Amino acid sequence: QVQLVESGGGSVQAGGSLRLSCVASLTISSFNNMAWYRQAPGKQRELVASITSGGLIDYADSVKDRFTISRDNTKNTLYLQMNSLKPGDTAVYYCHAYGPIWRPVGADYWGQGTQVTVSS
Repeated sequence: QVQLVESGGGSVQAGGSLRLSCVASLTISSFNNMAWYRQAPGKQRELVASITSGGLIDYADSVKDRFTISRDNTKNTLYLQMNSLKPGDTAVYYCHAYGPIWRPVGADYWGQGTQVTVSS
């Protein structure tokens, strides 16, 4: 069973920074795609940033130039560096993985979520 464990959330003031980490129980290069999603109270879960196994990266317009997704295959860890945080970034952040690549039909895996709260 694949497990994803997030950490790094917390409370910061606007303009501050946080780095989220997601440790996988499987070699992260085994996944077709990994991503960070977030869900604010009363809103739908939305994609924040994603990275494919080939290294292609995409960001939501709302976080471009402020957030950076990266991975360390040696540590089986996905990161999300969040700078210039705004109150609108307040949400529960979830790590997501799709795959693994050897499965004919991939599966979606989710972490338990980590709370990020940005105060003005």
